Amino acid sequence: MSFATMPFPNLGLTLLVLLLTSAMFSIAGLINGIYARSFDGISIIPTFILMPLTYLGGVFYSVEILPELWRNVTLFNPIFYMIDVFRYASMGFSDVNILQSLIILIACLIVLAATCLQLLVRGVRIRN
Repeated sequence: MSFATMPFPNLGLTLLVLLLTSAMFSIAGLINGIYARSFDGISIIPTFILMPLTYLGGVFYSVEILPELWRNVTLFNPIFYMIDVFRYASMGFSDVNILQSLIILIACLIVLAATCLQLLVRGVRIRN
């Protein structure tokens, strides 16, 4: 039970985006774990790369209010597309074309999966 009702305009798209996003972060975490030299080294990527990308991805603001330079920089951030398509699926509005966002998410997932598979096949940092 909640205080307010929040209808999901597109529940299927919401579930698809959740699946794509969780797969991307899972594969990225595996790649991070492969390259980390120690347990402390794992925290470098989330702290210095993932957190700034999240804050610059439009979580707390619309990209439309940014100056032209920062709007163009934001368009190279894959986390922006994750946030934007999830915002559209759950609330019904977005800053960019949803099909473009989905294509970018799927392309990033394919690149990460291919990279991870290549690292595992080559046996990078796997003990014999």
